[in-house]
Amino acid sequence: MEEENKNNLIDSIAPPALEVSSNYLRLGNKFVKTMFIYNLPRYLATGWFSGIVNMPELLDISIFIHPVETGLALRQLRKKAAEVESGLMERQEKGLVRDPLTETAFQDIESLRDSLQQAREHLFKVGIYITFYTNTLEELNKLESKITTQLESRLVYSKPALFQQLDGFNSTLPINSDSLLILHPLNSGPLSSLFPFISANLTSDEGILYGINRSNNTLIIFDRFSLENANMVVFAKSGSGKSYATKLEALRLLMMGIDVLIIDPENEYENMASAVGGSYFRISLTSEHHINPFEIPIIPQGEDPNDVLKSHIVNLTGLLKLMMGKISPEEDALLDRAVSETYASHDITVGKDFSSATPPLLEDLQKILENMEGGQGMAQRLYKYTQGSYAGFTNQPSNVDIKNRLIVFSIRDLEEELRPVAMYIVLNFIWNLIRANLKKRVLIVDEAWVLMKYEDGASFLFGLVKRCRKYFLGVTTITQDVEDFLRSPFGRPIITNSSLQILLKQAPAMIDLVVKSFNLTEGEKSLLLEAAVGEGLFFAGLNHVAIQIIGSFLEDKIVTTKPEQILEQKQAE
Repeated sequence: MEEENKNNLIDSIAPPALEVSSNYLRLGNKFVKTMFIYNLPRYLATGWFSGIVNMPELLDISIFIHPVETGLALRQLRKKAAEVESGLMERQEKGLVRDPLTETAFQDIESLRDSLQQAREHLFKVGIYITFYTNTLEELNKLESKITTQLESRLVYSKPALFQQLDGFNSTLPINSDSLLILHPLNSGPLSSLFPFISANLTSDEGILYGINRSNNTLIIFDRFSLENANMVVFAKSGSGKSYATKLEALRLLMMGIDVLIIDPENEYENMASAVGGSYFRISLTSEHHINPFEIPIIPQGEDPNDVLKSHIVNLTGLLKLMMGKISPEEDALLDRAVSETYASHDITVGKDFSSATPPLLEDLQKILENMEGGQGMAQRLYKYTQGSYAGFTNQPSNVDIKNRLIVFSIRDLEEELRPVAMYIVLNFIWNLIRANLKKRVLIVDEAWVLMKYEDGASFLFGLVKRCRKYFLGVTTITQDVEDFLRSPFGRPIITNSSLQILLKQAPAMIDLVVKSFNLTEGEKSLLLEAAVGEGLFFAGLNHVAIQIIGSFLEDKIVTTKPEQILEQKQAE
């Protein structure tokens, strides 16, 4: 019975068929080829094998190390040294020109003999075999050429195991069987340069799971607050899994006790907010949820109320410029005075206690501007926000309850023209909330390119990213329009002020800009062009690895954005 169970197990894990050719194998639906290294240079630099180990393609690598008894090695080396020395003396007696190659070989033999005699080195016979897998024969030949080129750039030469492909395949299986026995003598120093575990490892004792390291299948567990700042940027084309990755991170951050605030442009986070009991606010022209841009910020403990008010007026002026479009320097000065007078009309001025005062509305500013010389034009431009078609959005008292660990602001139902204004208002509201109460938080700004298209919006987002570290906040900016983001004068500084970056699949038209901005190699460029959904590069400080983002079954049900999965869930309900 046990023998039968064993056979059943073997049958279940074995491939459906194996076809053996002289130069490759066909294993089920995969084409397989094994190569061996047959020649190594005189010097091997540390990490020379890393280019092969860290290739994104599917590889199996075996390194067989057979120790050689030191006494036997010394006897063989003594005999070899005598042969070489005899050859040198013979050339000298005949008056031939010296042979540098033979002289160098003699010096190396003598140096190795000294090291072995003094037990500073040991000798080994080493076999190095590489098996790689592809879906087509054409891909197999391309990958062979790529591996050969990579090795030859280091003066390391390899060959396919002709008529021994099955032996080669068996040699790279995890069964510790060297069927090829193509060995090279190496002493300890050069052998140490083959150390295989040289790919970046981002597994730490603290933090959350971001994904799986595709180079070595280790878990990428990282605490974004352990770096100099906790900011992150996510760049990817539409449909590559950027929102999925961000929602997974948000769920796992909540489990670690970290508050999450989200600006949602497409109602993608509603299901997650409902699943974890978060607050979900729809910001639209007809919504019951409102944020008054003139809302007085909560005064943080230990800060001067006058400084907080002045800072708030500066931010508010930036919002008004965004709403009205380009204004002249004279109008800018006039607007600053009008905002101060609007607050003064509600007894909110520098030097007074305004903690219990009722904040003004946008219509109050419009009235002030109408009565100021030179302000009538700006008052007219504010009309649509106070009494016109946009009045329900920006001219209402705040009624948003922010006492929750997950808060999502949805701006999907807003017209395209109003989205930058809404993002600015919500960000300013969140910024005042963050300053008021110091605790560990993450702010996610999805589709950040919407704000980056406007100078005042981009400037405010950059200021937030630059200052948030002091308030225990990490800002995640997500965008699919990489060009708009990077070509903004504030785009690159946002990247340099973000210690974490996630790059998923990129569009061919944008890849050169991404490569230049992140200093990527050709291999990393190819990886981003060919990546499947949820695959890409994860940067943490100076380390970066190839990542595959995977959620559990329950997480996937909560964060999925695939229409077919969402439809199935609704039908199941």
